[in-house]
Amino acid sequence: MSTVGTGELLDFERAWPRHSGAKEVAIRAHGLTPARYYVLLRRAAVSHEGQAHDAVTAHRIIRLRRS
Repeated sequence: MSTVGTGELLDFERAWPRHSGAKEVAIRAHGLTPARYYVLLRRAAVSHEGQAHDAVTAHRIIRLRRS
């Protein structure tokens, strides 16, 4: 996941919606730190490509970011 695309990030987040230790291990297994993952995830969620790929997950991420 070190060179991940918008769709890959949103697909991964859809599969792992809750933050847990296991999710952090899975993020690190893909070559990212959790901090970097969440930065890239937020960028993916607000992008047009992200909205087109998975609008439900993208909107959930945006909504959680605002709270």
